[in-house]
Amino acid sequence: MGRFIPLSIPNFEGNERKYVNDAIEQGWVSTGGAYITELEKGLAEFLKTDSVAACQSGTSGLHLSLIECGVRPGDMVLVPTLTFIAAVNPVRYQFADPVFIDCDDSLCMDPDKLRAFCERECRLIDGSLIHNISGKCVKAVVVVHVFGNLADMEKIMEVALEYHLKVIEDATEALGTYYTKGRYAGKYAGTIGDFGAYSFNGNKIITTGGGGAVTARNAETVAHIRYLSTQAKNDEQYYVHHEVGYNYRMTNLQAALGVAQLEELPEFILRKRKNYELYQECFKGFSFGKLLGFRSGTYSNQWFYSLEIPMDSIQGTLRDIIKRLQDQGVQTRAVWQLIHEQKPYQEAIAYQIERASYYSSCILNIPSSTQITEDDIRYVAEQVKIVLGEMANE
Repeated sequence: MGRFIPLSIPNFEGNERKYVNDAIEQGWVSTGGAYITELEKGLAEFLKTDSVAACQSGTSGLHLSLIECGVRPGDMVLVPTLTFIAAVNPVRYQFADPVFIDCDDSLCMDPDKLRAFCERECRLIDGSLIHNISGKCVKAVVVVHVFGNLADMEKIMEVALEYHLKVIEDATEALGTYYTKGRYAGKYAGTIGDFGAYSFNGNKIITTGGGGAVTARNAETVAHIRYLSTQAKNDEQYYVHHEVGYNYRMTNLQAALGVAQLEELPEFILRKRKNYELYQECFKGFSFGKLLGFRSGTYSNQWFYSLEIPMDSIQGTLRDIIKRLQDQGVQTRAVWQLIHEQKPYQEAIAYQIERASYYSSCILNIPSSTQITEDDIRYVAEQVKIVLGEMANE
């Protein structure tokens, strides 16, 4: 088998086996056990927030957040179109309607278009934002910090405050990213809005295999989220339930893996940033691909690296580029197909989508694992430049 450099794979260099084996030996493998509590405490300390609830996925964290926001059937929720579909599907779990908003050049939600929709398409009535045409109530906005890049939370929070919107931060790709300047200096992604959701899927900066976490403005809200995630048990011995609950709790085995991964998170972030700098050096001056940056005034985990390709200069498609690089042992991927174009959402409102359409056509993600070597990075950059150079001259 020839050389193969994967896009993003987990890194188990620490105490993962030790802690998982310990959980197995103790017999605590399901949704109870000390490692769940330890992971929640460790995440809260890392994020400088009061409380965190560990759950089965980032998606479940978003769903629980929407429930806590009071999103009900027939409500509207403002969402990005340039994102993974898991950021939007929980809106439909609540039988609510997503409204798709464009991105800016950070790939995150455009705060100016967010404001324009609220100003031009809605009106405030008795403290609620009502959509002019449908008469539906706009309850919340889901902001995704794409690839570890913080959205413009100063502007977004101003809009949310003015129009009485709850803010759910999808920080599933941005664990460890924080503001260094401005109103939110020192605040981590996921701790600025009303709710913040995190993912520990296998390709994320730390992983529990599957799994996620959610935080909120106050510990009481997080406690209620935890209650809902464990089937809303009011009396565990006699199985009394006062609300509809969910099987959304993280298992102790997953949490054992997560505790070990959290110990390594600062080192993983340093590696991501070092590797990004090397890619920058490799692509400096390259005509057929530009490495996208991260928002100024922030310290990003730089989870994923995005190459912007001038497709009008390339003879072929992103699919062609990905196939050619795969043949050279380099795994890459295109950014997501826009969600408002997907079959389940084609009837939803898509508001002034422009930049998202452009970026979805020209972004290529390149290998970004924390254990990628300097030699691998240089090889990736070399193969990308060869392939794009050839396709530009065909």
